Amino acid sequence: MRVGGLVLAAGAGSRFGATKQLAPLDGRPLLEHALAAVAGRTPRVVVLGHAADEILAAVDLHGAEPVIAADWAEGQSASLRAGVRALGDVDAAVVVLGDQPRLTREAVEAVAAAEAPARAAYHGTPGHPVLLDRALLDRAGELRGDTGFRDLLHGVRSVEIGALADPVDVDTPEELGRLQ
Repeated sequence: MRVGGLVLAAGAGSRFGATKQLAPLDGRPLLEHALAAVAGRTPRVVVLGHAADEILAAVDLHGAEPVIAADWAEGQSASLRAGVRALGDVDAAVVVLGDQPRLTREAVEAVAAAEAPARAAYHGTPGHPVLLDRALLDRAGELRGDTGFRDLLHGVRSVEIGALADPVDVDTPEELGRLQ
């Protein structure tokens, strides 16, 4: 089974106050942490939007194909549509948030190895990454706004990865500061 990797990093990060994908954490830009976590997936795509040129110039993509979502301001659904198109003919895709820097490769691989569809759980609390099967990927064109596949994931299997990764996603400079 061919399971691709999809990193969503197109948003403006308005609560952060700057281009958060470039914010330094442990000596590298925030986005690089999520990209490193999906480095074992083929194919792998990173969806950019806001400040895409600046991000492309400063971030090691770890072999991911950059895709620009021109309609990124619509929300996560625009990123998902662009990313799914770019992944092409995969059986499933593991979807990672670009602002989740403490996600590990082991955690991504645990979710990717599950029977799709599935989603990560951190000590029982649902989170990312999520594993979407082909049937769900084919529905990406139906998505609108900033909800992504959330409404389609009720009742999917849960993969406990709380011992493998930290679920924190960085929305503010204060959250980033707590990670340092």
